[in-house]
Amino acid sequence: MDKTTYVSYWLRRFLMEYMVTVRNLSDNTRRSYRDSFKQLLPYTSNEQHVKIDEIKFCHIDSDCIKRFLLNLEVNRKCTINTRNQRLAAIHAFAGFVSHNCPELVEWSRLVHFIPMKKDKVEVIDGAVTPCLYYLEKDEMNALLDAPDRNTVQGQRDYALLIFLYNSGARASEAASLTIGNLLPGSHNIVSQVIIHGKGNKKRTCPLWKSTIAILKPFINGRADSENVFLNRYSEPITRFGIYEMVARYVVQAAQVMPSILKKRVSPHTIRHSTASHLLESGTDINTIRAWLGHVSVNTTNIYAEVNVQKKAKALKTCEIKQKGKLQKSWKTDKGLMDFLTSL
Repeated sequence: MDKTTYVSYWLRRFLMEYMVTVRNLSDNTRRSYRDSFKQLLPYTSNEQHVKIDEIKFCHIDSDCIKRFLLNLEVNRKCTINTRNQRLAAIHAFAGFVSHNCPELVEWSRLVHFIPMKKDKVEVIDGAVTPCLYYLEKDEMNALLDAPDRNTVQGQRDYALLIFLYNSGARASEAASLTIGNLLPGSHNIVSQVIIHGKGNKKRTCPLWKSTIAILKPFINGRADSENVFLNRYSEPITRFGIYEMVARYVVQAAQVMPSILKKRVSPHTIRHSTASHLLESGTDINTIRAWLGHVSVNTTNIYAEVNVQKKAKALKTCEIKQKGKLQKSWKTDKGLMDFLTSL
């Protein structure tokens, strides 16, 4: 039996050897790639009627992968960004396989022909911008008011929501946050949090005094190495748990703020909202870039474009419509006709 024909053989090496030893990729990246195959393999198993451990490369050809990506969008209601993330993981795996197994170079070549899909764009006052959802301040307040703070679970959820909004952290960053990364301030030193972002890069964000006060009951008496946010079973919350929590409170917030249902709200939407509200308050773009941990200022400039368009739209609504006097035709202007006759 030739084990190199089985996907499982190469996938174990890809995830456990290549990504860890050769690439030294972050835990979040490894989990993201792992999750891609946790979705792809069951889909292939069901479609091809073969056990997951017995899936071969002939079962998982480029056409199968295309159908899997379509299934993500249509049936699982995933965004194009998520679809492209899954494809990026498959491309990386295909590249690894082709470098180690010449017999599968053609399979890898066909897989790499599957293109990334262009994300949706929206037109705001005639300008085309990347599709960007963020909450207005009253919508954000409605979301923050949704948890029942008379319960322990509601207090925990409120603390997590307020932290996401204050810091602009990604769901994965909040899930992996440890108590030692919280730096309470003093009378002349602002409270801060050290966030471990993409590529193991660190950034420091300021925290409101109220945020620290809300978090204190959940971190007092615990070790610095422990995760800040736990689930109902007192285990570290996952980023999926954070997504589910936000989705649950969006439904509740919509009862008092129906407009929130018109937007696709997730933890990343809260991150967008943080950036947009910072920009509206006058914070410069480079500070926001450092705040969110963007490598390039071009990524952050999206918020500036949306903000300018928002201001232009507001200005247009209060534009004064001048009704000038209609100019008389020279044929009906008797004064002019008399003048011309007199010449």
